[in-house]
Amino acid sequence: MALHFQNLAELEALCTHLYIGTDLTQRIEAEKALLELIDSPECLSKCQLLLEQGTTSYAQLLAATCLSKLVSRVNPLPVEQRIDIRNYILNYVASQPKLAAFVIQALIQVIAKITKLGWFEIQKDQFVFREIIADVKKFLQGTVEHCIIGVIILSELTQEMNLVDYSRPSAKHRKIATSFRDTSLKDILVLACSLLKEVLAKPLNLQDQCQQNLVMQVLKLVLNCLNFDFIGSSADESADDLCTVQIPTTWRTIFLEPETLDLFFNLYHSLPPLLSQLALSCLVQFASTRRSLFSSPERAKYLGNLIKGVKRILENPQGLSDPGNYHEFCRFLARLKTNYQLGELVMVKEYPEVIRLIANFTITSLQHWEFAPNSVHYLLTLWQRMVASVPFLKSTEPHLLDTYAPEITKAFITSRLESVAIVVRDHLDDPLDDTATVFQQLEQLCTVSRCEYEKTCTLLVQLFDQNAQNYQKLLHSASGLTVDMAIQEGRLAWLVYLVGTVVGGRLTYTSTYEHDAMDGELSCRVFQLISLMDTGLPQCSNEKIELAVLWFLDQFRKTYVGDQLQRTSKVYARMSEVLGITDDNHVLETFMTKIVTNLKYWGRCEPVISRTLQFLNDLSVGYILLKKLVKIDAVKFMLKNHTSEHFPFLGITDNYSLSDFRCRTTFYTALTRLLMVDLGEDEDEFENFMLPLTVSFETVLQIFNNNFKQEEVKRMLIGLARDLRGIAFALNTKTSYTMLFDWILYKRYPTYLPILQRAVERWYGEPACTTPILKLLAELMQNRSQRLNFDVSSPNGILLFREASKMICTYGNQILSLGSLSKDQMYPMKLKGISICYSALKSALCGNYVSFGVFKLYGDNHFDNVLQAFVKMLLSVSHCDLLQYRKLSQSYYPLLECLTQDHMSFITNLEPPVLLYVLTSISEGLTTLDTVVSSSCCISLDYVVTYLYKHIAKEGKKPLRCREATQAGQRLLHFMQQNPDVLQQMMSVLMNTIVFEDCRNQWSVSRPLLALILLDEKYFSELRASLINSQSLPKQEVLAQCFRNLMEGVEQNLSVKNRDRFTQNLSVFRRDVAEALRCDGSTEPCSLDMMS
Repeated sequence: MALHFQNLAELEALCTHLYIGTDLTQRIEAEKALLELIDSPECLSKCQLLLEQGTTSYAQLLAATCLSKLVSRVNPLPVEQRIDIRNYILNYVASQPKLAAFVIQALIQVIAKITKLGWFEIQKDQFVFREIIADVKKFLQGTVEHCIIGVIILSELTQEMNLVDYSRPSAKHRKIATSFRDTSLKDILVLACSLLKEVLAKPLNLQDQCQQNLVMQVLKLVLNCLNFDFIGSSADESADDLCTVQIPTTWRTIFLEPETLDLFFNLYHSLPPLLSQLALSCLVQFASTRRSLFSSPERAKYLGNLIKGVKRILENPQGLSDPGNYHEFCRFLARLKTNYQLGELVMVKEYPEVIRLIANFTITSLQHWEFAPNSVHYLLTLWQRMVASVPFLKSTEPHLLDTYAPEITKAFITSRLESVAIVVRDHLDDPLDDTATVFQQLEQLCTVSRCEYEKTCTLLVQLFDQNAQNYQKLLHSASGLTVDMAIQEGRLAWLVYLVGTVVGGRLTYTSTYEHDAMDGELSCRVFQLISLMDTGLPQCSNEKIELAVLWFLDQFRKTYVGDQLQRTSKVYARMSEVLGITDDNHVLETFMTKIVTNLKYWGRCEPVISRTLQFLNDLSVGYILLKKLVKIDAVKFMLKNHTSEHFPFLGITDNYSLSDFRCRTTFYTALTRLLMVDLGEDEDEFENFMLPLTVSFETVLQIFNNNFKQEEVKRMLIGLARDLRGIAFALNTKTSYTMLFDWILYKRYPTYLPILQRAVERWYGEPACTTPILKLLAELMQNRSQRLNFDVSSPNGILLFREASKMICTYGNQILSLGSLSKDQMYPMKLKGISICYSALKSALCGNYVSFGVFKLYGDNHFDNVLQAFVKMLLSVSHCDLLQYRKLSQSYYPLLECLTQDHMSFITNLEPPVLLYVLTSISEGLTTLDTVVSSSCCISLDYVVTYLYKHIAKEGKKPLRCREATQAGQRLLHFMQQNPDVLQQMMSVLMNTIVFEDCRNQWSVSRPLLALILLDEKYFSELRASLINSQSLPKQEVLAQCFRNLMEGVEQNLSVKNRDRFTQNLSVFRRDVAEALRCDGSTEPCSLDMMS
């Protein structure tokens, strides 16, 4: 392709547009030109021109970007060329050490990529790309700038080795990473530590920017070494508190030397905050070192050194005023308890003094709640785990937690109450608005608060009474200031959350009658507050208190309501005296009264309604609770009056956004569960229950016929679809589901479903309308618990499928008329609807309630139409979108599995380009990390190749066969003969998965593999030879024997017995090949590129 730019000036203009240009059109053009530059044969010479003669840093950055993409290609450049690029960049950065930092970083990334991808490449019996370590040592002997570049090279290389590139085989990455770990990583860590010792040995000039930069880069290097994924676990970094660093055994000597830990503690105390933070990050990893690295005495000594370091930091806390240092130190404390048991901690000599210092530090941190609020999580984690370990402590040494845990609890409670006035008066962000963080902290506190529970309860009772009295005074005072009221409400919200927390912290094996009585005292006060606030509605209302009350009710439900509760629980003793609540039946009445009150008065507050309905849903799950609930008057009222007149959130006025309608599904699911308890086969009762929905449908029908008020009818239909989906979800028996089915199909047939179809046809471009309707359809098609198994004389299954077919065809045809969509609009506007259609169609195909042969027999085209709609929608989606959007791939591939299992005649009738598209989608799905998708692909492929194999096997025998089946098989055979590479590619992928990948669904992979081998034994032989010949001579015979064992006892057929034999052989084959290929990376390479 001819380049649009030839000289340096044009290239530099391109860089300006790309990196600092503000014109979007010019930037897009520049990106296209960049791709063109990378693909051009002149790419290397242009990069060299930019590096040597470019006048701006952006020119050099563009060159580095191009080189990075060039060396990362799947088909690599020749070895000599890559060596030249590496050496050129090394010389370039050595000769120009004062380049912009981002340019140096980008160029060094190129070196790191070249080194990683060529790690096992040999030239003249040498690993040519491993000389990088020796090259770096030359940099370390130069000026400070050169030294910094050398450290950055090692740091980037360590990071690159640890980085998983999902576009390449994961086994190849692990092999390179493991070899790097075993041959180089320890040396890099030792080198970095020696550089840090040199820094500490001489006076550090903190004013010298170069010196500071060097120390920072060395600390980052150490951190990269300690963060290395040593065993290939690829731990999720978000699971921070669970992390254990799997240090290799060969590193023991480094960790056993006390000087190593002392070095980093000394660095923390000597360096300014930006650098000391990195020293603490390294110490976090040292504290997380796996326990098994040490013997028991060694571990105790190592822990002792860590504790001494903690004591020293807390005795000199000046550095902790920096938020970065403070955060890392909190992480460090949490890791101590994650990795060491309480029994080990109390044995440390300094434990009593250190636990006192940590307690004081925690109390101070909680009191300064506005300073680094995200770090409190780690401190609470430490105390939560310490207190949780007390019942299992066998040591006689005092743990002192009974002294300090109540102080922590008190500090948390008082600091949160004191924060309210500051938040209200200074208009700060309210911590209560961040419910995720609040819930997380409360769940940690609940364990700590149960330690010396009497103290916690006494404090909460005192504070609750005091604040409740103040609140009542403000309610009754005519001139109640809004600021004072807001403060009082905020405090009450915190107190209700805290009561719910301590009640929810009850543990059966540590709880006593006295503790239950205290829970009763606290719960009384919240129930009294609920009563006070509900009698004052709607004037006396506060959203935060309501959300806190719902948290409390849910915690109380989990702890004291349900099957496991002893009826003699002391929690009800005080509650019966004050409130007349004697057992859980009375509590359930209180719950339901509160739910009905919320649904009546909080209709416009989505958070309260949503949380209330979730609470109702949780109550409606257990059968024993359901039996009790249906006797309550409030429940009977809800079952008879679920209209917008009584529950405003069911209304359709403009006051509610369309997203607010989502909670209606939850409401009707819970309501229907309650209805089903005593319904039996009472159709009249069901009709009465459905009456509000019947009225809504009739209203919609009239408006549709008069053709006006479109917005109103749209809202009514969205509400109806969500309501019906909730009802359908709860009906899991044949009898109950048939009542709903008759109501939908026969109440005014054919009216209700066609109304929804008309809505899809009219508003296809509005997902807020189409998504609920399509989800309703998908729910109706689900044959859960065999609820759709109609009587033999019933046409219901076919009628339901016909309606579904019309809906899917309507949506499919309309959605394709939208034209091209932007990337961010693609999923919500189009792919989401397609995925729901596929899900509904899959439910119909595998539901076993429709005989699909009937359609063709009687000339009904509904089945053919829906399959054609499936194909049209599929062809409008790219392969990458199929795999990129998880919900789409998890509906498409199971649907394809159903089609290949029962409808191969449809698959074979597809036009060759369409069939190629389908088979390519299977091939690409085989390599995905999602096991649901890859297993579905294996099963679909198995059905296709088994069908083909059986056709070929029968062709020679000429049996009496259906002419149509023969033609279908012939079409598929002809297609495969025209496109032999399709199945060969899939055999390649499956063999690659078995030999080199972490195969998690081995059984699924084995099933199609046998048929593929039997269909194309010649290609299988080529694959076998390719793998064997790529290995060293001693291994070739071992691998040849593995392949012989694989096919031993396997016959030329696809009987179940023969398949099982092959599956067993494959399991042994995989283990033996892995053993054979396991080699020491430092002595000889192992080729992983078995096939391109």
